[in-house]
Amino acid sequence: MSLKTVIIGQGYVGLPIAMSAVGAGHLVVGLDSDQRRVDRLNAADSFVEDVSSDVLASAIGTGRYVASMDYGATEGFDVAVITVPTPLRETLPDLSFIEASAASLAPFIRPGCLVVLESTTYPGTTEELLVPILEDGCGLKAGVDFHVGYSPERIDPGNPTWGFANTPKVIAGVSAASLAAVSAFYVALVERVVPVKSCKEAELTKLLENTFRHVNIALVNELAVFAQQLDIDIWDAIDAAATKPFGFMKFTPGPGVGGHCLPIDPSYLSWRVKQTLGRPFRFVELANDVNEHMPDYVVTRLTLLLNDRSKSIRGSRLLLIGLAYKKNSSDARESPAVRIAELLVALGADVVAVDPHLDSVPRQLPTVELRDGKDCAFSGFEAVLVLTDHDQIDYSALGEQASIILDTRHRMNPSDNVEFL
Repeated sequence: MSLKTVIIGQGYVGLPIAMSAVGAGHLVVGLDSDQRRVDRLNAADSFVEDVSSDVLASAIGTGRYVASMDYGATEGFDVAVITVPTPLRETLPDLSFIEASAASLAPFIRPGCLVVLESTTYPGTTEELLVPILEDGCGLKAGVDFHVGYSPERIDPGNPTWGFANTPKVIAGVSAASLAAVSAFYVALVERVVPVKSCKEAELTKLLENTFRHVNIALVNELAVFAQQLDIDIWDAIDAAATKPFGFMKFTPGPGVGGHCLPIDPSYLSWRVKQTLGRPFRFVELANDVNEHMPDYVVTRLTLLLNDRSKSIRGSRLLLIGLAYKKNSSDARESPAVRIAELLVALGADVVAVDPHLDSVPRQLPTVELRDGKDCAFSGFEAVLVLTDHDQIDYSALGEQASIILDTRHRMNPSDNVEFL
């Protein structure tokens, strides 16, 4: 008998899980609060690059996948996985999506079923927030009558090597029986599960991973600023350091950090430490300060480059290569490229963006023209900024046609018309 599995949230995290569950023979309901997304999914039109429309169509063709907005479709479920967003609202954690999902799911909980939270959050959320909502709504006892666990998502959009199935899955449960239930669910979907002592350790694992990246990216970003002022090639130094076979891990500078993880997750940990212990998490706060100001630094560098040529940003026609936060992805959430575009528009620039992965500009940029990069001319602009190094861009043509290029990703070959971050 197939398990009935509900995946709440059908974005970059939830949809790959849903497809894996279908592949394991589960009957899957993909819940999402956006009717447009639901309609696209049911029409086999995928908006998640890691899941092709062909894969989605195949899942629908099995008769074991359907997208819905109706929690009534969860009735009789065996497993429910919550993958909803956990944004920051005015620097504070916003868990309203988790709360709403849990409250809507709770009436359909029955003895023996499993609820797993995958959304990134601070340590203690599963047991202190999620469990009480579920118990209040169903009248059953978590860890005794039904199972609850936490497993941090590790989805890296656009990564061709590491996907949902082959990335080790950290798992935890609110009881030994719950941990066993969580393990039984995921071992059918992924190559390896990694059990930890409790949900708090699993929640901290995700925050530790992203805080580690956030702090080290801030380190090389600040080094890049100083190295440029000291007339030192930071990229050459990083490449040389990376030849050391021990004690060093390569991180590279860029125009800032973006996506659903680095600009948000470390702040969850910092907030929890401050709220519970009354102490600042200084590394996180410093990393936030450095990375948040990288877009300003990029604009300053561009201003100086134009000034050297007796030009100003106001009135200049500028071309931005990439608006997504990372290469070969359509994810523009918290993208530093979007922030840079906002700053340039505010300074009076005429901004054009090239991004082959985006169908439309983010809502913050109504005046920015978007091009897909096909047969794109790179001439006729006062300057070009390489902000996201998508592979589809013809960088040779860019180098030949553009008069000034500020490359924040070190994708271009060194040339007289190229400046690196």
